[in-house]
Amino acid sequence: MKASCEVIAAQGFGHTRTIDIARAAGVSQALLFYHFETKDRLFAEAFAYAARRHMESLAAVEHSPKPPLDRLRALLRLSSPTASPEGWRLWIDAWAESMRNKDLQRTSRRLDVQSRQVMQSIIEAGVAAGDFTCPDPEGSTWRIFALGDGLAIQMNVHGRVLPRRRVTELVKTAAARELGLSADDL
Repeated sequence: MKASCEVIAAQGFGHTRTIDIARAAGVSQALLFYHFETKDRLFAEAFAYAARRHMESLAAVEHSPKPPLDRLRALLRLSSPTASPEGWRLWIDAWAESMRNKDLQRTSRRLDVQSRQVMQSIIEAGVAAGDFTCPDPEGSTWRIFALGDGLAIQMNVHGRVLPRRRVTELVKTAAARELGLSADDL
């Protein structure tokens, strides 16, 4: 699955052949079809594998005993448009394919929902602790993730349109404003 994700991230769903994945994994193409039956099934399983790994990281942040501000910092790093260009290329391509592939759509939706739930619960915990000022944790969650997703698309589709440092600054500033913090806090 790891090799599948790497090849798909590099070549895209539309340009990846099963032979490319078989070569990268050091197995025969026949073995891939024995386990996955179709190319679409292989792609769906590869994306589900990548999503499970990301969801495990989200769960670690969510269940951390650290205070809300520390958990927010960790979540922003994990979800940052500057984190893992290969991972972002896979997500962006999967979002596009999800419009036509129900398996990818279900996985993408699960990942998006869990990401937003973790962010919203961190914000709510920060408000309850008096660390954040936020009248609409759900709306803030949507706005923070929408900005991050949009910047990730810009970085991956349009190359060097924004320096990494500027992207990080934009996300931190937006999150800080949403939560009544200073960008330096994040």
